[in-house]
Amino acid sequence: MTSAKASKAPDASRRSERSRRAIFDAALALVTEAGYAKTTVEGIAARAGVGKQTIYRWWPSKAAVLLDAYLDLAAQANDALGGAAHGEEGASGIPDTGDLAADLRYVLRATVDELGDPKYDGPTRALAAEGLVSAEFAAQMAEKLVEPQLTYYLRRLEAAREDGDIAPDTDLRIAAELLTAPIAQRWQYRTVPLTHAYADALVTHVLRGLAPRP
Repeated sequence: MTSAKASKAPDASRRSERSRRAIFDAALALVTEAGYAKTTVEGIAARAGVGKQTIYRWWPSKAAVLLDAYLDLAAQANDALGGAAHGEEGASGIPDTGDLAADLRYVLRATVDELGDPKYDGPTRALAAEGLVSAEFAAQMAEKLVEPQLTYYLRRLEAAREDGDIAPDTDLRIAAELLTAPIAQRWQYRTVPLTHAYADALVTHVLRGLAPRP
């Protein structure tokens, strides 16, 4: 008689999830330690303890691995915050306390902190670099990462426009880009340190320009 232990089939889905997690961790660690140019699929596979063919079965390139690893990292951070970063406290995706300036300062300060964290800085720079040389990858990154993040701003600004906190003719996309692009530029070119004070000043200047006219 075959024992229950012997007859139990291996859980392939659990094994695949362990491999996927190991690959994500390896990709993020390598790109942080060695940089994107020196990170290879072979290196990711070796560090994750999987075969190179396993990675290529799921992803076409190291850039695709890194993008999914980064999205997973962001999801884990959001889960640790109880979903607040993705708007489970409200439909907008950015906290809506009724004070637009305070809400925007909150999310931009969090962005500054994230970009200053080596855990995010290296992978983010790697994704940005690949997007500059590959239009196809840039489109994927825009669809999976950039546009969803921008949508959070659009929803909060739309609510603010409906409440009369910003001018009724405000172009919401331009307004969202005014809030996010300057931080991205300072981070990308390392012109000056990114600080909470800068995030606060940015909100002040942008909202001054978006204020309803008499």
